[in-house]
Amino acid sequence: MSAPLFVPGKPRLSVIVPLFNERESLPTLIEEIYEALADKELRQLFPEPFSFELLMIDDGSTDGSAGLLRDEIERRPEIRLISFQKNFGKTAALMAGFRECSGEVVVTIDADLQDDPLAIKPLLARLFSGYDLVGGWKKNRCDPFSKTVPSKIFNTVTRTFTGISLHDFNCGLKAYRREVVDLLDLHGEMHRYIPVLAHWNGFRVTEIPVQHRPRKFGETKFGPGRIFPGLFDFLTVLFITRYLRKPMHFFGMLSLAGFLAGFGISLYVTVEKIVFDQAAGNRPILFLGILLIILAVQFFSIGLLGEMLTRDTSRTQLYTIRETVNLRKHAEAPLTPGHHQKDQ
Repeated sequence: MSAPLFVPGKPRLSVIVPLFNERESLPTLIEEIYEALADKELRQLFPEPFSFELLMIDDGSTDGSAGLLRDEIERRPEIRLISFQKNFGKTAALMAGFRECSGEVVVTIDADLQDDPLAIKPLLARLFSGYDLVGGWKKNRCDPFSKTVPSKIFNTVTRTFTGISLHDFNCGLKAYRREVVDLLDLHGEMHRYIPVLAHWNGFRVTEIPVQHRPRKFGETKFGPGRIFPGLFDFLTVLFITRYLRKPMHFFGMLSLAGFLAGFGISLYVTVEKIVFDQAAGNRPILFLGILLIILAVQFFSIGLLGEMLTRDTSRTQLYTIRETVNLRKHAEAPLTPGHHQKDQ
């Protein structure tokens, strides 16, 4: 007789599923996850007794996903449901899962059935071979051009500017050691850059190819409106990973470039005035030189202030939870909006 999946106490593995209006996919997804985690070879990767928790983060669904999950909880004690007051986005959903999970190892997977839960075992095997974060690589992606083309551009740009040789930064299927998720503090749409942030903090990051399947139910949540926020988040991540601890290096370079350009222009106008008696008072190029010098002083001041200020390490609340449901508490535990809680 096989060991039970649910063992009282701290679970070995936490599986986090962020979801938004995926009711049709959920029954199949849960069955597939349970089948994948019942694999004997997967369990042997962990010390005995093996146990897991399945955190379903309902990001404000309006299709009855939360009701379906409440029914599942009645017969599957491993499932925990966290429902948001409204749709806050995937980054907030993942952060809720990271904060609320208890496992020594964490796996994230999307709820749309496009990622195969059977890939969890090779991800974990790779993780335990000496890595801290292992991402999936959708090598043969089953998506329309409206998703694959922007994704290729995004991955190429991110790989070029960060120097991290991954093919797929934004795959929802990832495995993490506990230390990684404890250190993450995500905002905006920064879930796309989790491997970058982990690598910047000194963790060992890699990827393996995983099977990608066509979407069966619902519609993609990707749209053109996410392109520009993603660009701004990329610039934020680029600044954080390179200059957060040395802002003067960034603003100082801008200041130096502006000062040299402005000084060069002003010197040129001055030489023309002295040598060739050219009028200088109303020349647009002179105003440009003065403007560049003023900007240089401002950039230097910003960099100096950045060096003096201590970064606020408090975590901003990105979401409000309506309820936390989990059979181990034998009751639903509504939470005050703006707060979250952990199991005791």
